[in-house]
Amino acid sequence: MKVARGTMPQLIDVTADTCPMTFVRTRLQLDRMAAGEVLEVRFRGEEPRQNLHRTLIEQGHEILLLDFGDNGNGRLLVKKAG
Repeated sequence: MKVARGTMPQLIDVTADTCPMTFVRTRLQLDRMAAGEVLEVRFRGEEPRQNLHRTLIEQGHEILLLDFGDNGNGRLLVKKAG
């Protein structure tokens, strides 16, 4: 992943949320960001595991990383579309 020097991805934790709120909160955070910025999303559960990244891709964003832990948690890095 390439991130501009001196910048860190923003972070949103939606592990306590269920679909569709996992997407809604992620989308709202992305709406507040500039094109090209990176957002790290931490989530939990099967539904966001299967659907969150797909919906973000459909919105035109780029998934830089999709990672799943053994404990049911996951994280993704998404680059906001420009």
